[in-house]
Amino acid sequence: MKYLISLLLIFCSLNSVLAQEENSCFQHDEYLEFKVKYLSFNTSTASLKVQKEQLNNKEVFHVIGKGESSRFLSFFFKIKDRYESYFDTSTNLPYKFIRNINEGGYTKNVEINFDQPNRKATVIDHKRNKTKVFDTKPNVQDMISSFYYLRNHIDTSTLKEGEAKEITMFFDNENFPFKLKFLGRETIKTKYGKVNCVLFRPLVMADRVFEEEESLTVWISDDSNKIPVKISASLVVGSLTAELSKYSGLKYPFTTY
Repeated sequence: MKYLISLLLIFCSLNSVLAQEENSCFQHDEYLEFKVKYLSFNTSTASLKVQKEQLNNKEVFHVIGKGESSRFLSFFFKIKDRYESYFDTSTNLPYKFIRNINEGGYTKNVEINFDQPNRKATVIDHKRNKTKVFDTKPNVQDMISSFYYLRNHIDTSTLKEGEAKEITMFFDNENFPFKLKFLGRETIKTKYGKVNCVLFRPLVMADRVFEEEESLTVWISDDSNKIPVKISASLVVGSLTAELSKYSGLKYPFTTY
């Protein structure tokens, strides 16, 4: 279960839309909440909140991602995660990223400040009281900004099934390529009714958590909002699913039938 909510918050922020204009599908005050199940048990809640703020005299989107275990699960494995990303409202490039997590006693409190023009990332480990500067790739993204960037820069109308898009993400003190494969379209049942979706598969590194590179699937509403409505992951032991349970502040009506 280690890293479970961390990974969910990464992928539940995954979106893709027609790249017709910047920030065309989200706005200030957008809120998404998901109920997470491990096997058949309700284990936790994950949420994402978008706010428009000022950072160092620049207008930014400040996205706060939270994950918290249910009361039952907390008796055995307490999870309390908080992710924050501050990124430019025009370019969607990140200026600052915060990862403050507690997953069953595994804790991490890291702040990353990005110098995009000079391709540097200053990583501050508050837990260990250490600071280190790393080189980054051009237009590098953090864990959260990556998916809001993709939300505005992938044109699904031109994608072919099986085609993959790639960006560079900075995570755990290193740059690594993140790939997103387009699977096609599907209509699924939700608590809000039937929703037409586009399907994507983030390609992740197989390790102690995931069974294989292609173990995650994300269903995104095929409307102007392009919000995730369902996430499914095959784990080494069992499976995880998350479904949209609350939403508010969407820029456009949520299309269901």
